[in-house]
Amino acid sequence: MSVFTPLERHELDVFLAPYRLGRLRDFQGIAEGSENSNFFVSLEQGEFVLTLVERGPVDDLPFFIELLEVLHQAGLPVPYALPDENGNTLRSLAEKPALLQPRLPGKHIAEPNAHHCAEVGRLLARLHLATRDHILERRSDRGLVWMLREGPLLAMSLPDTQLPALREALVEAETLQKRVQELPRANLHADLFLDNVLFDGPHLSGVIDFYNACSGPMLYDLAITLNDWCSNPDGSLDLPRAQALLAAYSSLRRFTPVEAELWPSMLRIACLRFWLSRLIAVQEHAGREVLIKNPDEFYHRLLARRDEEVRLPFAL
Repeated sequence: MSVFTPLERHELDVFLAPYRLGRLRDFQGIAEGSENSNFFVSLEQGEFVLTLVERGPVDDLPFFIELLEVLHQAGLPVPYALPDENGNTLRSLAEKPALLQPRLPGKHIAEPNAHHCAEVGRLLARLHLATRDHILERRSDRGLVWMLREGPLLAMSLPDTQLPALREALVEAETLQKRVQELPRANLHADLFLDNVLFDGPHLSGVIDFYNACSGPMLYDLAITLNDWCSNPDGSLDLPRAQALLAAYSSLRRFTPVEAELWPSMLRIACLRFWLSRLIAVQEHAGREVLIKNPDEFYHRLLARRDEEVRLPFAL
């Protein structure tokens, strides 16, 4: 179970009392988390999610709270921090920053189809449109600068067969760094994987886990999303799903010629980012009972993106 900081019931009782939401009925750790400790919390007045933030600087938490409030006000199905009786949305529990949020309905989709991908594409475009004119600035702590720094360090732990792919990807990322930074920007989810989206029947009912959110190129966010929602088990792209996601996104926000030009490279850069972060997670959490996702999944996706081509629709 991916709970890095276990909690006792008496700790929760004390923490939850100022929210005035009734007595604690039950709570349980959420197994899917790979970076923070999350708990389902059942109170007399409803169902909630409690997050203990385990990674990242505390100074960034007001950014996440403000971003989620902006998206909530824009009508997107996102969690948002609830205030206690004193108006505090960011508090402390077990010596960790803590947030209490409403629990969104729905469940994760393990095997998405074209309809699911279209729903995700529209949602991502809405997120970008809601923020691009008034961007909340936060530099990603796992952006291009991080990739170019960590990649050479991680190379020493890779098998020789994987080194050429890493070197090639790092050269491409460094070569395109300036052009990528000049692409159209907004606030990004930056981690819109299958396990961060909820569906209630056929309808997208929630988007969660914004703790990698940042400001940056919208195309990068789209590449991250498509790489997870539209990949086959062998790493190759499922074209019907990819085309459905891109068409739905572009129905709300059209692409620029430069975005169309850099799109194949951006897919590879997005693969590089999660290959590296998963390699780090393997090193940091070895021997612990936490969810560690397989880095090779993104190695194979990176290899597949060398030859595949799925074009952006309606680039103007």
